[in-house]
Amino acid sequence: MTTAHFSATERETLYSVLYARRDMRHFLPDSKIDVQVLQRLLQAAHSAPSVGLMQPWRFIRVRAAALRQQIATIVENERLATARAMGERDAEFMRLKVEGIRECAELFAVVLAPDDGTVFGRRTMPQEMALCSAACAIQNLWLAARAENLGMGWVSLFDPQLLADILSCPSGAKPIALLCLGPVHEFYPRPMLEQLDWRQGKPLSSVLMEDGWQGEQP
Repeated sequence: MTTAHFSATERETLYSVLYARRDMRHFLPDSKIDVQVLQRLLQAAHSAPSVGLMQPWRFIRVRAAALRQQIATIVENERLATARAMGERDAEFMRLKVEGIRECAELFAVVLAPDDGTVFGRRTMPQEMALCSAACAIQNLWLAARAENLGMGWVSLFDPQLLADILSCPSGAKPIALLCLGPVHEFYPRPMLEQLDWRQGKPLSSVLMEDGWQGEQP
């Protein structure tokens, strides 16, 4: 593995991948991911940084059709509960496609492993640093998938305990994400929620501050 400086072309390619990444919901059904490509993606995820090198992520590949159907049911139940919590936007929310669990080529559950007692870097924020570390692995996977011209969607509509139970997770383990991976017909030109006028992203200038919290009030 090289530690050389990257060229301007390589740098621009990285930025292109970053800005082209999308949270995908629409997948080509009955598609597959080559086993070597899948291995590259997972290795990219596993190379993510983690606080104290704790590597708290565990990836569970869901291959059984019956298990995928159980997971889809859990997600659908949470989708309905979320709609009820939306108030006036419930019908609008129900029109959104929020997952591609049944259609995607590969489905992974990301689970935080039981706490291994790591203190380095997380004495004051043990749970937060485990979660942030796992999120870095997910982002690595997301960017690698986009570089492979594959779509990925992060689904968070589920009851963690229900999902932990059907995945036979040990005590202390907590599912934090369902990741849908696979070929797509096309990538959204903008984030899907922006395209559908659900919500608009904030400009960088609105979230960048100096020497303390400024402007925006809680």
